[in-house]
Amino acid sequence: MTARRSRHRSAAYAALALGLAGSLALTGCNSHSSKKSKKSSSSSSKSKKRKIIGGGAAAAGAGATSRRVPDCYPSTYKLTFSQQTGPKSHVAVKFKNSTSRDCKLYNAPLLRFNNSKDPLPLSQGTPGHLDGTRITVPAHGDAYAVIPTNTAATKGTEQKSVTVDFMGISASSVTHGPATVNFAEKRLHISVGKSKVTNWSASIHGAQLAAGVGK
Repeated sequence: MTARRSRHRSAAYAALALGLAGSLALTGCNSHSSKKSKKSSSSSSKSKKRKIIGGGAAAAGAGATSRRVPDCYPSTYKLTFSQQTGPKSHVAVKFKNSTSRDCKLYNAPLLRFNNSKDPLPLSQGTPGHLDGTRITVPAHGDAYAVIPTNTAATKGTEQKSVTVDFMGISASSVTHGPATVNFAEKRLHISVGKSKVTNWSASIHGAQLAAGVGK
């Protein structure tokens, strides 16, 4: 073998060695980058999960706050009284939730006609033994209670005014009110005698049925 051929072969081996070394270096670099990318992706995923979980907890807290419904309060412009005549005669008590938020009513309205010392008896339970009725009146919605006046005794005489208190969650809780409705000022003719008032109902039909004057 001549010296020239030997030098040419040595140069070829050297080039091959350099090519292999470069390929190995590139492979190692790509592997390192891939590991870093996976690690970064995993970290980002965990961060997103934490954010989602945290957001869910915050949303749950906001939902719990929004579910706290306040009590309804009586006022002369939220309460109306009307008398129906005939065999199923009765007085309808209507409460209007004029606010933009739901509110709660418990049991029945406490009604004192003509400044009576004692309220009208309840047809469902007594002030000391309530049956736990509780309704939510939607924003701008209505609730009803009914006083049957379909006999001479229950119809009694015409009343001048009524003072209204709203009962609390329990028999011993402080009632909300009072609000006084003057029938003479409103030109209303309301006659109530020895009768009873029903619990609050979400519909006038439900209150009438409870009073025994429904259709």
